[in-house]
Amino acid sequence: MKTNDDNTGQSEPAATTSRRSFIRTGLALTALSGISGVTLLDGCKNKSSQNDQADQNAGTPNAQAGKADYTIRIGTGLIEVAPQYIISTTTYNGQFPGPLLRFKEGEQVVVDIYNDTDIPEQFHWHGQFLPVDIDGSAEEGTPYIPAHGMRRQVFKPGPSGFRFYHTHLVAGGNLGMGQYSGQVGPVYIEPKNKPAGFDREEFIVMKEFDPYFQRGGDMAMDFLPGQPVTELQAMQEKAEKEHPERPKGYEVGYKIFTINGKQLGHGDPIKVKQGERVLFHILNGSATEIRSLALPGHTFKVIALDGNPVPNPAEVPLLWIGTAERISAIVEMKNPGVWIMGDLADDDRGNGMGTVIQYDGQSGKPEWTAPKPYKWDYRIFGDNNRKAQDPDETIHMIFAKDQAADHGFNRWTINGVAFDMMNMKPMFHLKKGKRYRLHMRNASDDIHPMHLHRHSFEITSIAGQPTSGIIKDVVMLGGFQEMDIDFTADNPGLSLFHCHMQLHMDFGFMALFDYL
Repeated sequence: MKTNDDNTGQSEPAATTSRRSFIRTGLALTALSGISGVTLLDGCKNKSSQNDQADQNAGTPNAQAGKADYTIRIGTGLIEVAPQYIISTTTYNGQFPGPLLRFKEGEQVVVDIYNDTDIPEQFHWHGQFLPVDIDGSAEEGTPYIPAHGMRRQVFKPGPSGFRFYHTHLVAGGNLGMGQYSGQVGPVYIEPKNKPAGFDREEFIVMKEFDPYFQRGGDMAMDFLPGQPVTELQAMQEKAEKEHPERPKGYEVGYKIFTINGKQLGHGDPIKVKQGERVLFHILNGSATEIRSLALPGHTFKVIALDGNPVPNPAEVPLLWIGTAERISAIVEMKNPGVWIMGDLADDDRGNGMGTVIQYDGQSGKPEWTAPKPYKWDYRIFGDNNRKAQDPDETIHMIFAKDQAADHGFNRWTINGVAFDMMNMKPMFHLKKGKRYRLHMRNASDDIHPMHLHRHSFEITSIAGQPTSGIIKDVVMLGGFQEMDIDFTADNPGLSLFHCHMQLHMDFGFMALFDYL
């Protein structure tokens, strides 16, 4: 995957504009997609990104002048999801998923990112501890990659484990932009001490295509533990009664479902041997969907969540994976046959969300057997006998839905405030070195996969039940549920916190942390 292409046009302009004016320029260019961003974005580099990590990630003069370790090109690509069914969308290097990038923890890497499209782009390194000028978020102040331009990024990858990269543009009502496109790719950062207990790895990216809008729609939630909190239910009921004239807000549906860009039955099966232990690294690359995965006659031994080893590796019959979550799980191949590994939803699996697992020497029609219902409880993988460290401060958050309030789209708020892309005012203020607890309360009937940029967090309570030791960067918060997550403010600079569903984050469900 490494390239030896010559690198041109890679100088970084001087800092001349504020973060706010920068993102206003970027949003204007996104709206005026036919205008090249090279001239207008030239000279824009974020001042606020100069944090404690900036120096160590800036790279040496040799790194800035030499050849890149990896080259990524953002542009239109064709994905053959099924015979004679070819999708045109924005991709990385003309393929889906984007190329697997393997780094070594703490060893400097040079990546050149070319933007061959007509609009400025953001390239987010999801789950890594990077300075804001590399992280890939306009809300934090990361410089855009200009239309028909490029950026060279030099940084030290970390932490180790399964991470990924994706676009971070605001799509709004444009279903061809942002994470509705094919801009998703896996990253694996090799730890200094490699995990054992498996024979080989397989990377799985679950992703839908051909999106469309619909009114309302129910989200499955009975797979999460805990009972709805009556007070939170009452808050949504009250909000709906205040505007009885409003219809259900827009939701997104999909026509095409894929694993690694192929619908079930198209492409090569994953071939295995009896007794082989396969480590599956599974990414939910969806813009908006919660996904599930089962392999009949087999179990998944979960060893890591979002790339972080769990305190209590455990075998489970199936997986539930929120938007942008990753699961690393070992499957011991001990039930010979030809099987479908796929989503539990019959319609989604029937429209492609699955792949074939074929044992050596076995043939015939792939088999599917629906598993029994199973509660997905993160606490299974935690250290429930150890009390989590007490926080220095607790930040209370209420997430709420203002139904169909924004031109038919649901508006989302944190503590009554929808994020303002023009104002960009930080809502929460941190002190370096302090441990913070986010007490999250969901006053809506939706599941929210909550993501914190540039940090990892520890789950400390789920539906009132304590746990510890589970380190993540995305976590599903159930409808009308509560959860506590703790993190240490150890990466100064603006840090974005948001629901990872594109339709939610684009319509208010974001907040910024800053450091005092």
